[in-house]
Amino acid sequence: MKKYFGYLMVGLFSATFAILGMKYFSPATTADQPIITSTDNHNGAFSFVDYKGNYTANVPDFVAASQKTINAVVSINNFSTRSNNQRYMDPFEFFFGFPNQQRSQPDPDKPTGMGSGVIISPDGYVVTNNHVIKGSDKIEVVLNDQRSYIAELVGTDPNTDIALMKIEEKGLPYIKFVDSDAINVGDWVLAVGNPFGLNSTVTAGIVSAKGRSIDILRRNAANPIESFIQTDAAINPGNSGGALVNPNGDLVGINTAISSPTGTFSGYGFAIPSNLVKKVVEDIKEYGLVQRGYLGVQAMDLNDESTVKEFNRQNNTQLKTQQGILVQSLSENGGALAAGLEKGDIITEIDGQKITSLSKLTFTIANKYPGDKVNVKILRDGKYKNYTVTLRDQSGNTKRRSIADLTVTEKLGAEFEPLTERQKISFGTDYGVMVKNMQPGSKLRGIGIYNGFIILKVNNKEVSSQKEIEKILKSHQGRVSISYVDLDGRIYTRGFTLE
Repeated sequence: MKKYFGYLMVGLFSATFAILGMKYFSPATTADQPIITSTDNHNGAFSFVDYKGNYTANVPDFVAASQKTINAVVSINNFSTRSNNQRYMDPFEFFFGFPNQQRSQPDPDKPTGMGSGVIISPDGYVVTNNHVIKGSDKIEVVLNDQRSYIAELVGTDPNTDIALMKIEEKGLPYIKFVDSDAINVGDWVLAVGNPFGLNSTVTAGIVSAKGRSIDILRRNAANPIESFIQTDAAINPGNSGGALVNPNGDLVGINTAISSPTGTFSGYGFAIPSNLVKKVVEDIKEYGLVQRGYLGVQAMDLNDESTVKEFNRQNNTQLKTQQGILVQSLSENGGALAAGLEKGDIITEIDGQKITSLSKLTFTIANKYPGDKVNVKILRDGKYKNYTVTLRDQSGNTKRRSIADLTVTEKLGAEFEPLTERQKISFGTDYGVMVKNMQPGSKLRGIGIYNGFIILKVNNKEVSSQKEIEKILKSHQGRVSISYVDLDGRIYTRGFTLE
């Protein structure tokens, strides 16, 4: 026993001596001071930081921002009498709350789609996504305190997936816009909306990336503009059209889409930047439509290696992967052609901003107006050149126009040609026009009409030419009734509102 006791005393004495020695010879540190250990050597090295003690992250308080915003985010119910089994599949319908039920006729007292919206002024202007209210016969806006209103649709922009509505009320809580260009990757953000019908839900995350293009708007838009803010704040079906705000409760963006194998949150959500939203809604309020300038080019990204390789293979060229976009063709009535740009030019800068992708180009131009001048830097035959391009709208105009200035075909988003005698016999009719050059997001597409369909009547009047349609609708405002035949010979009568 004495033997083991002696071993124990020796062990305790040695341990005590070692601890006191380390305390005496080691440099003094505080509890929260990191000990930095370097393994640098002459062979190339790495270093690491070993944090000892407590580490406190500086996380902002989200309570004030949540309380400031939940009353300014609303629920939106889309009521449509259009049968679900006659609707063409839209990717948004899967992701954002459009019930996937097969029924011959919807219940007019139940919404066919649900989403969120953001009050942006105390007198009742509400912004949401175009796909939330698409095809609606009636739009209901429900406030956080459960007050309900029937909204007037002021206007839409399928190219950005934005819609502006108005409810008759005053003194409403609203969210102010903030400069979305000033936010940084890593900044905290909150997503506020009504996922799965759960009212006033707030989730937190960070800005994961900026300027994302996920090619989700192309089906519904002729010239989609995608430069999304990516966030890992949880966004789910029903969040669409809701607010993405900073910790101060200011509007950073409008939540729009998710990237998910299941249709529910898996870490990737996307919002339209507030700067773009602000420009769109201001244009809709003032002109009834978005005033947008175009360069007048069709182009291809050069930053994707596989795309460039395939292009080289098909065209026997030797392009290299690089920043910039390749001009593949130019519009006859576009500003780029008039300024001197050519097929094969590589656009590298617009007004001094680096153009790294096609989405960057469209977003840069999206905030410009017809008639605005931009400086375009291009690379041609190994040399850089600068051109001043006067932007035009899609019809070649350099002036801003309101809805009243548009032609009937521009309003409808399609063109029409008379039926041939063979087509008349085939469809069993003596009148009608065939739809062609349908634009994504057009009024006609919104009620289920596509290229190749036959329009028989407009406002119950038989039509046989585009001129007859223009005559009927030239001074018409309000509800328009269209009778048409689809590719299977089925006849429908649908309506929409023509501003």
